[in-house]
Formats: sequence, C-alpha cells, structure tokens
Amino acid sequence: MVVQALRTRQPAVLEDLLATYGREIQAVAYLIVRDRADAEDVVAETLIAALEHGPALRDEQSLRAWLLRIATNRALTMRRRTARVVRLEVVPEMATAAAGGIGDSDSRVALLEGIAGLPPKMRAAVVLRYYADWSVDECARALGKSPNTVKAQLQESLDRLRAALADASAGQPTGTAMEAPNV
Repeated sequence: MVVQALRTRQPAVLEDLLATYGREIQAVAYLIVRDRADAEDVVAETLIAALEHGPALRDEQSLRAWLLRIATNRALTMRRRTARVVRLEVVPEMATAAAGGIGDSDSRVALLEGIAGLPPKMRAAVVLRYYADWSVDECARALGKSPNTVKAQLQESLDRLRAALADASAGQPTGTAMEAPNV
C-alpha cells in the first residue's frame, strides 16, 4: 500500500514513511553527518526524493534499503558540502583509568568519537554494515563500490576503532588513534 502510494506520488504517504522509517533514516544520517539538524534535513530530503522518484521503485521488498541508500547519499553529499566549515564543539572529557577502566558510557563516547574521526565514506560503510545491519554486498551497491573495497574500508575502520577504544581505556585522548601513521 505504501509502495503503491509512492508510485502514484500521493503526498499523504510521507507521513507513513516518516512514522515507519524516520528514526532509522535520521540515525543513519546522524552517524554520517554528526549534526542533529543536518540529519533532520537529510530525513526531509530523503522523503521528498522518495516521493519524486517513487515510480522508479520496482521491488516492494527493497523500500527500506532504497530509502537508506537515498539517505546515505544525501548525508555524504551534505558532509562534503559542510566539510570546509570548522565547527567548534565542546567534547566531554573521558573518565580516567583511575576509575577502574572505562565504563559503558565512556566506551560509548570513545566509540562515537572514533566513528566521528573516520573519513565520511568509511563512516558510511560502518553505519550501513553495523547499524543498519546490511550485508557487504548491499553496502557496496549503496555506496557505488565493489564489495572488496567495502570490506577493506570496514577492516580499516574497525582497526581504527579498536585503537581508539584501546587509547580510551588507557586514558589517552581518542584523537591519537585517528592520526595517519608517518611512513
């Protein structure tokens, strides 16, 4: 019913799409753009694009994947546009190792900081693979890359995230794990 409404471009379908997929689209967008307002803009742009291109949707089973692909592409485009803008943010300090290691909230902060430190395309691969729970092939199609490229990006991303978490547990700033090695 939703897909049929999209195919016939009925604006009332936007409310159903927002209720069903809005939170997931916003979460995926936020993890890529790292700004709540920008993520909300991505949700709106995604739903408008879905309405405009609804007749092109062939498979009803792929609606979720199609929407997340649109959102990912919009978020990456937005990230590229705003990459030149330097944002001043206050980052909470990490708890020290004196508290007996890092706790769940500290691990979460370290993980989010590590994800934020990844290049946008690597971040998109991580978000789609591990947050949206897509297969490597689905990620590759959405990102316009080969599966082997996505696997390599995921491996490099996981290595960086492990290093960021290890640094956080040792009480070091997480930014050091994201620096490229001098070769």
